[in-house]
Amino acid sequence: MPYDAMSDCAEEELLAAYAAGDAAAARALTARLAPRVLAHAFRMLGGDRAEAEDVTQEALLRLWRAAPDWRPGEAKVSTWLYRVTANLCIDRMRRRSRAGPALDDIPEPEDERPSAAQHMQQAARAEALQAALDQLPERQRQAVVLRHIEGLPNPEIAQIMDIGTRAVESLTARGKRTLEALLAGRRTELGYDGDD
Repeated sequence: MPYDAMSDCAEEELLAAYAAGDAAAARALTARLAPRVLAHAFRMLGGDRAEAEDVTQEALLRLWRAAPDWRPGEAKVSTWLYRVTANLCIDRMRRRSRAGPALDDIPEPEDERPSAAQHMQQAARAEALQAALDQLPERQRQAVVLRHIEGLPNPEIAQIMDIGTRAVESLTARGKRTLEALLAGRRTELGYDGDD
């Protein structure tokens, strides 16, 4: 199947085509899913791009290994991949916490764009959000990131996290309340003074 025609294919179709030996299907699926996986891993890992790239690569490798045995209809490919990504991130965070480096020791992501005032404010907001996310318990952070940053529906998050939909709702609600409390004192500093 030509690469251009693959943009309309479902993820399961592309995975099945890859399992049947179509390398172009793997490229199309990677182009579709890798940016989302990388963004999710980046947020879960506290902004460490190098680790997020490693997790993305490992998650996709696992997807390619699972392709021949994939059972259509059991789970969406992206749901399965988010779950694998989250588990890989959690494993890395646990290893990191055993190794001892503090979250403050993790380097901030490099930004090569010009440092205009608006860009600085956006960066400060993103940094404040990430710092607040880092203070949430692991499961709350995962639920909040999947729901409010990745925009996934609660049933899909429940599948990824292997919990019920009500548990997702509870985790996201508690996480959101905690984030609001952590960021409430910084509204003026972050330029949200006139916002509702």
